[in-house]
Amino acid sequence: MTPHRATLFATALLSVFAATHPALAQDDAPFTAAQIEAAQYGGGDLPRGRTALTAKVQILLDRSGTSPGVIDGFKGGMSQSAIKAFERQTGLPMDGVMDPHVWNLLQAFSTRPVTQSYVITQADAEGLVDAIPTDYAEKAKMAAMAHTSIAERLSERFHMDEKFIQFLNPGVPLQPGSTIQVMAPNGAIRGQVSRIIIDKANRRVAGYDAKGRMVVDYPATIGSTATPSPAGTHNVKTVALNPNYTYNPDVNFRQAGNDKPLIVPPGPNGPVGTVWIGLTKPTYGIHGTPTPSQLFSNQSSGCVRLTNWDAEELAGMVRIGGTSVEFLEPGVTISDVTGASGATTPPVADIAMPEGTAEPDMPQPQEPLALPNATATPAQPAETPQPAAPATNDDPLTDALDEALPQGFVVPPLSEPQP
Repeated sequence: MTPHRATLFATALLSVFAATHPALAQDDAPFTAAQIEAAQYGGGDLPRGRTALTAKVQILLDRSGTSPGVIDGFKGGMSQSAIKAFERQTGLPMDGVMDPHVWNLLQAFSTRPVTQSYVITQADAEGLVDAIPTDYAEKAKMAAMAHTSIAERLSERFHMDEKFIQFLNPGVPLQPGSTIQVMAPNGAIRGQVSRIIIDKANRRVAGYDAKGRMVVDYPATIGSTATPSPAGTHNVKTVALNPNYTYNPDVNFRQAGNDKPLIVPPGPNGPVGTVWIGLTKPTYGIHGTPTPSQLFSNQSSGCVRLTNWDAEELAGMVRIGGTSVEFLEPGVTISDVTGASGATTPPVADIAMPEGTAEPDMPQPQEPLALPNATATPAQPAETPQPAAPATNDDPLTDALDEALPQGFVVPPLSEPQP
């Protein structure tokens, strides 16, 4: 087969594959940070596959406090749940589908670029480990549950999937001195969260202040069928940043081959990530995770998992003994207990004038209005008020006043009560 015919054959195979696997064909269509900046919404739901528009929507949701989890450019379950949470917060009908109302409200968080350039430093490459073992006895032997790559470290800093960093920077070595393009999240939201509501049905965790206003809303892993999360309302008891983890087979779970308690060192790849928010319900808490992109596919041993950055943000807003944590019953949602969104239809759009309609000229009085002379004696009304004479000019202001005031109305003196 000649090189030319071989190329044609390969192209034909790719065409057939793309036709039979359309989702796979478009999932990895390349785009740049500049295309994310320029992306505009044109109507309908977010497109399938990985797109610049979805990446832009994800970063705007992240800035709004309704976290999409990891930013990866894909329309997935976490992003759809974030849109639904944003709709709940803003009083829109909650369907999790992108629409013009959601897009317009998200523009409040687009006052600065959604992407940025970043120069990888030497510190970004230090303290990494080769791999994280699955065996808890092996974990306990390590000095730290550290990041395994520069990509993983930067992905948490910029709220991204680590593969998405590589996607946006094809051919750029992720090493000190390299300039890469990353997303531009806001700093952590500050405030006080007095009530946390955990929605098992929608896998969302929402924080409210003392006035009942939603402050943050995160995607989460909430228990499992074998080890469900607790029920009822509890309180925040402890907050630990960068905690170690005690593996106790008699309390939590039992891993084959490990029948004794073990202390796993701290780190972002530890079992509870970088944060532990302990509850008054013994052994249960809200914590981070080493696998943020899998929140909606993983299960937990009854605790609530968030991305490390979301857990860190929440930890800065809770108060020990002053923040309640309410686990909703299956089938009960956050909107059910807060009454957050009673909307059934979106708000009516502003009425637009037909194209080409000229703005009408506002009528002007024929004579300029003059203020009364402060030293003049107020005019006294006649004993028998007479009907006003019909207007003899075309002054629209006079006509309007004549029609608005009752017939025979006379301005009372300033010394008398005004109507």
